[in-house]
Amino acid sequence: MAMCEHLIQADDPEARTPEGCEECLAEGGRWVHLRRCLDCGHIGCCDSSPAKHATAHFHGTGHPVVQSFERGETWRWCYADSQMG
Repeated sequence: MAMCEHLIQADDPEARTPEGCEECLAEGGRWVHLRRCLDCGHIGCCDSSPAKHATAHFHGTGHPVVQSFERGETWRWCYADSQMG
Protein backbone atom coordinates (compact mmCIF):
# COMPACT_ATOMS: atom_id res chain seq x y z
CA MET A 1 0.00 0.00 0.00
CA ALA A 2 1.33 3.44 -0.93
CA MET A 3 1.87 6.04 1.77
CA CYS A 4 -0.95 8.59 1.96
CA GLU A 5 -0.43 12.17 0.78
CA HIS A 6 -0.86 13.56 4.32
CA LEU A 7 2.14 11.55 5.57
CA ILE A 8 4.22 12.48 2.51
CA GLN A 9 3.48 16.20 2.90
CA ALA A 10 3.74 16.35 6.72
CA ASP A 11 5.82 19.21 8.12
CA ASP A 12 8.16 19.19 11.15
CA PRO A 13 7.09 22.08 13.42
CA GLU A 14 8.59 22.83 16.82
CA ALA A 15 6.66 21.45 19.79
CA ARG A 16 4.45 24.14 21.33
CA THR A 17 4.67 22.62 24.83
CA PRO A 18 7.71 20.30 24.93
CA GLU A 19 7.10 19.63 28.63
CA GLY A 20 3.83 17.74 27.99
CA CYS A 21 0.26 17.70 26.75
CA GLU A 22 -0.91 21.27 26.23
CA GLU A 23 -4.44 20.75 27.57
CA CYS A 24 -3.44 18.41 30.43
CA LEU A 25 -0.89 20.96 31.63
CA ALA A 26 -3.55 23.69 31.59
CA GLU A 27 -6.20 21.50 33.28
CA GLY A 28 -3.99 19.62 35.71
CA GLY A 29 -4.62 16.33 33.89
CA ARG A 30 -2.31 13.40 33.26
CA TRP A 31 -1.13 11.55 30.17
CA VAL A 32 0.35 8.20 29.22
CA HIS A 33 2.15 9.03 25.94
CA LEU A 34 2.48 12.19 23.86
CA ARG A 35 1.85 12.98 20.19
CA ARG A 36 3.03 16.05 18.21
CA CYS A 37 0.82 17.51 15.48
CA LEU A 38 2.88 17.85 12.31
CA ASP A 39 0.81 20.82 11.12
CA CYS A 40 1.12 23.16 14.10
CA GLY A 41 3.32 21.54 16.79
CA HIS A 42 0.46 20.95 19.27
CA ILE A 43 1.42 18.35 21.88
CA GLY A 44 -1.49 16.16 22.90
CA CYS A 45 -1.94 12.99 24.90
CA CYS A 46 -2.53 9.61 23.24
CA ASP A 47 -5.72 7.56 23.16
CA SER A 48 -4.49 5.50 26.15
CA SER A 49 -4.59 8.72 28.20
CA PRO A 50 -7.84 9.72 29.95
CA ALA A 51 -8.53 12.83 27.84
CA LYS A 52 -7.22 11.74 24.39
CA HIS A 53 -6.24 15.30 23.49
CA ALA A 54 -4.24 14.40 20.35
CA THR A 55 -7.30 12.83 18.71
CA ALA A 56 -9.49 15.70 19.93
CA HIS A 57 -7.04 18.13 18.31
CA PHE A 58 -7.43 16.31 14.98
CA HIS A 59 -11.24 16.44 15.21
CA GLY A 60 -11.17 20.13 16.16
CA THR A 61 -8.64 21.32 13.60
CA GLY A 62 -8.54 18.74 10.81
CA HIS A 63 -4.76 18.47 11.16
CA PRO A 64 -4.33 14.84 10.08
CA VAL A 65 -0.79 13.74 11.01
CA VAL A 66 0.84 13.24 14.39
CA GLN A 67 4.21 11.88 15.33
CA SER A 68 5.09 10.10 18.54
CA PHE A 69 6.62 12.59 20.98
CA GLU A 70 8.26 9.84 23.01
CA ARG A 71 12.05 9.56 23.22
CA GLY A 72 13.41 7.11 20.66
CA GLU A 73 10.15 6.83 18.66
CA THR A 74 9.80 8.34 15.18
CA TRP A 75 6.60 6.76 13.84
CA ARG A 76 3.83 8.93 12.43
CA TRP A 77 0.04 8.37 12.17
CA CYS A 78 -2.49 9.86 9.77
CA TYR A 79 -5.91 10.11 11.38
CA ALA A 80 -7.62 10.94 8.07
CA ASP A 81 -6.41 7.79 6.30
CA SER A 82 -5.77 5.52 9.33
CA GLN A 83 -2.26 4.93 8.09
CA MET A 84 1.10 4.68 9.84
CA GLY A 85 4.21 6.11 8.29
